[in-house]
Amino acid sequence: MPLSVRSGLALLAALALVWGCGYAAPLSPGGKAPGPAPRFDSWHVIGPGGGGGQFCPTVSPHDPNVVLERCDMTGSYLTTDGGLSWRMINFATVIEAFAFDAKSPKLMYAGSDALYRSDDAGATWRMILPDPAKNTVAHLLGDHAGAVYTTDDTRLPKGQFRVQALAIDPGAEGHLYVGLSLSPESGQAPSGSYLYETKDRGATWSRVGYFGGDEIFAIRVGPQKTPVVYVVTNGGVCLLSGDKWTRNAPPAEGIGSAAIGYNPETGRVLIYATSQFRVEGDKLAGGVYVSEDAGKTWRTCKYDFAGGGGRWGPRITCVACSAGHPQTAYFGLDGVSQTRADGSQVSGSGIARTTDGGRHWKLVHFEGGAPSASMELSWFEPRVTPGSWDLFFSAPFSIGVAPTNPEVCYATDYFRTYGTKDGGKTWQQLISAKVGDKAWATRGLDVTTNYGVHFDPFDPTHVYISYTDIGMFRSEDGGASWISSIAGVREGWRNTTYWLEFDPAVKGLVWGGFSGTHDLPRPKMWRGRGPTSYRGGVGVSTDGGKTWAVAGKGMAQTAVTHVLLDPTSPAGKRTLYACGYGTGLWKSTDNGETWTLRNKGIEQQNPFAWRIVRLADGTLCLIIARRNDTEAGEDDPADNGGLYRSTDGAETWTKVKLPGGCTGPNGLAVDPRDPKRLYLAAWGSAAMPHDLGGGVFLSTDGGATWRNVFSQSQHVYDVTLDPKHPDTLYICGFDSAAYRSADAGKTWSRIKGYNFKWGHRVVLDPVHADMIYITTFGGSVWHGPAAGDPKALEDVVTPVPTM
Repeated sequence: MPLSVRSGLALLAALALVWGCGYAAPLSPGGKAPGPAPRFDSWHVIGPGGGGGQFCPTVSPHDPNVVLERCDMTGSYLTTDGGLSWRMINFATVIEAFAFDAKSPKLMYAGSDALYRSDDAGATWRMILPDPAKNTVAHLLGDHAGAVYTTDDTRLPKGQFRVQALAIDPGAEGHLYVGLSLSPESGQAPSGSYLYETKDRGATWSRVGYFGGDEIFAIRVGPQKTPVVYVVTNGGVCLLSGDKWTRNAPPAEGIGSAAIGYNPETGRVLIYATSQFRVEGDKLAGGVYVSEDAGKTWRTCKYDFAGGGGRWGPRITCVACSAGHPQTAYFGLDGVSQTRADGSQVSGSGIARTTDGGRHWKLVHFEGGAPSASMELSWFEPRVTPGSWDLFFSAPFSIGVAPTNPEVCYATDYFRTYGTKDGGKTWQQLISAKVGDKAWATRGLDVTTNYGVHFDPFDPTHVYISYTDIGMFRSEDGGASWISSIAGVREGWRNTTYWLEFDPAVKGLVWGGFSGTHDLPRPKMWRGRGPTSYRGGVGVSTDGGKTWAVAGKGMAQTAVTHVLLDPTSPAGKRTLYACGYGTGLWKSTDNGETWTLRNKGIEQQNPFAWRIVRLADGTLCLIIARRNDTEAGEDDPADNGGLYRSTDGAETWTKVKLPGGCTGPNGLAVDPRDPKRLYLAAWGSAAMPHDLGGGVFLSTDGGATWRNVFSQSQHVYDVTLDPKHPDTLYICGFDSAAYRSADAGKTWSRIKGYNFKWGHRVVLDPVHADMIYITTFGGSVWHGPAAGDPKALEDVVTPVPTM
């Protein structure tokens, strides 16, 4: 039996993996080896780990190995072993702030445009604001299916809010302060930033502060018997004592970020506020200011490093201190310079640390043109070319310091989370585990978008994932570990691999669709840009994807989003089709050596050719993605998506009428028993109370007429048909669920256990018929039971998921 993902992951769990680059031990105690990410069901998330922006590491006051953080792709993550493994938590929107209760280790909070609470150490979460029992409805709107809530909950003014910061009263369980921005309905209350308080875990709320248009950066509840609340905004420091507020001015340069901690040795609260640096002679000034009197006075700091210009010039991106030991703090820095051994200067980014309350700062982490000597590396660093080092290795987005141990610090950036347990002397990346001498496996902190899972027809243990931002990865052990596979891909094409197509008769021969533009077909990628501005093309590999070259000539630079091989064409002289996003449909009849454009009959100018499907009789169906930006209110019928048919090998195209109201076709599946039976996946158009024109549509007459067979989700990315059991269908989209039908679309059931917000497509497992893969927009690839796991635990209990 070939090594499957299931058995491969079991093998990975048993591997004794070692830490590299001089890092003495993992962040967690006991020397535990990393393994598959923990879940409460039979699903696994696979891939190399990391791969996208990570933010807001928040460390428990009860255990420095317990950390919550989030990414920019809706996933949040919890580790209980110092980053050795992470479990993804799937809220409906991007979380902005986390908090741990000071008294109860099991009590946690997470806030975005709703507030959630966990009572079981992060295993499950419940919405507590607004109250889901008060007719609270999530309207999933727009191209990213963003949640807009309506509710009858009257504890806050009616309108939309977003959490900016959270703070716990250290002296009382369940006592929480929430800083939020509120956009009430007309006449309800003024818009702006508010402070709300609950003393009973969110059952009741009271408004205690209003800060106008200021942004709230940090909140801290002081240790006094009568709690004193400190709120730092861009407008200064606000202090609540009893029921009286006072405000103190910010430093002259203003405040860009802040951190607050209580020093038990002095009995004072320390406030760190960041601003712009200024250069005084050959020294840096400004940057960080510190106050020990709630902002009445500010003192400046001294730095043992100089500004190096960098990409943006010297700037601070974030600051954090140990809440219980605020004399120690860290900040992220971009545009800093260091002197090499030969006396030359190099500019880069890093992290500075103070242990004396901000009087002096020392650089404890630096990356400038090469990996840090103190950093244990992941799969990512070796892929970065020297010319793009400052692009990918910016200053940290966020820093989190353990409240009880200032030596423990976590940092996040574009692609990584990393940490130190010795105050910055050494750092450990926390996204990937090394497997052997060249492969990697995720620790569960996955932030990657992908389009397909692909299989070598000659060896099912060779599995491939086509990724955005990190290109393409291959596995040689059935999916247990992963190897970067973009060697030879043109520099401007390496960002995204949209698709792979293997020659079924020639071992090692594979074509790939590549582009420097990621995240298509999302409108953010073409908003304000010309449709012919994308770079990319078709690549070819003769060694199973290990190395690549440009496939032939004749194709204009274009983002290639799909490649299709005609299996009836002869080996060595294959007919290939490639979708050019903004150029149209390209065809080759000589194994990809030459390409010609085939757009005759397509109405759209510079068409967004997205997907092509070949029927058993040779008929081709081409999906043109919608160019309308419905989220921005643009509505030009000429820019609607389209569906076209060709019966002459793409020489000419005939338009197929879309279902009524449908303007955003995404994917097409054809019943192999009946080429006239078509299933069309579609994206809705923005509207209230919910988007319209999306879902799944069925035609039994080759597209002459259509009827909707699935409308629970208006954001269906693709539909997959099991060719061995054609009545079995799978769909996935951006509404936190995937669905299965065993009766040709008459009824659908939710695939339990899969609950990532933004899903792409279901891919059948060729080794295990009862398993599927699900590709996602920001959550890597999921692998699990095709019918779902009936015992799966819902991590977000309320609102109740759509079934």
